[in-house]
Amino acid sequence: MDIDYYAVATEEVNFPDQTFDVITACQCFWYFDHENVMPNLYRMLKPGGKLLVLYMGWLPFEDKIAGKSEELVLKYSPKWSGAGDFIHPIEIPECYDLKFELVRHEEYPLNVHFSRETWNGRMKACRGVGASLSEGEMQAWEAEHLKMLSAIAPEEFDIKHYAAYAELKARE
Repeated sequence: MDIDYYAVATEEVNFPDQTFDVITACQCFWYFDHENVMPNLYRMLKPGGKLLVLYMGWLPFEDKIAGKSEELVLKYSPKWSGAGDFIHPIEIPECYDLKFELVRHEEYPLNVHFSRETWNGRMKACRGVGASLSEGEMQAWEAEHLKMLSAIAPEEFDIKHYAAYAELKARE
């Protein structure tokens, strides 16, 4: 089934009640209007259904390449709020306590393999670059980022990340 995730996040979708066993939100949960979306998520889940929230982020304080890349994003996009990540549980807004129980969560470090080209692409896709900069600013950022990578990174390398998940069960 194709799902318009923007529609779900903005409450513009009307799935039948108790349709899903599991709903996942990967890399998007913090963008939701939680007070409005939470009841909709609950309504769409079967009794005892699960909401699984997933996240993965790089660790700029533990990885030199990630840290330098993040500094460059902040140079071009100083109001970007995605900088400075560290290993921590996914924050679940209090409104979810009404209809969901946090069953488990886990956070763990991992290494993700990149080439200079793929790391540049990953950084270009972050909202501090791709969603924030004009075409000209993005070209300037990219040229500077690739030059920086040539100076500090081998052709292939690992970037320290962490992954986190939170499993919530719909209250019956």
